[in-house]
Amino acid sequence: MALPGDGPSLRRLKNKYRLVIINEDTFEEVAAFKLTRWSVYISLSICFVVLVGLTIVLIAFTPLKLYIPGYGTADKAQQFEKLKLRADSIEHSLMTKQQYIDDVEKILKGNTVPLDTTTLKISSDDKSFIPKKKTKKRRR
Repeated sequence: MALPGDGPSLRRLKNKYRLVIINEDTFEEVAAFKLTRWSVYISLSICFVVLVGLTIVLIAFTPLKLYIPGYGTADKAQQFEKLKLRADSIEHSLMTKQQYIDDVEKILKGNTVPLDTTTLKISSDDKSFIPKKKTKKRRR
């Protein structure tokens, strides 16, 4: 009795087949399997999923991941941040030195603006301009 929706393709999936492995020299039957198309599809699907899973695990938890383009390590990210900070500080230093050279050039050319030293203030946070007192060691 055919079930509704049980068309010819579903019947073909349920047909049973026999796979026999025979020794060619002696014609002895080494192994025999009873299979359906459905069981072959399921077993191949399971094998595919397992192989994909093993490949992902192999790449994710071994040094093979370093061969993937664009993938880096945490150490390289930290090194990048350090190099970025160094480049910024070098750029700032270069800009400061260039400003100094420009100011000296203006002074030498006589294009200076007179400074009003009475309004010049040094903030308490910026103590780099205040010279440190030298202390003498006492001899005993």
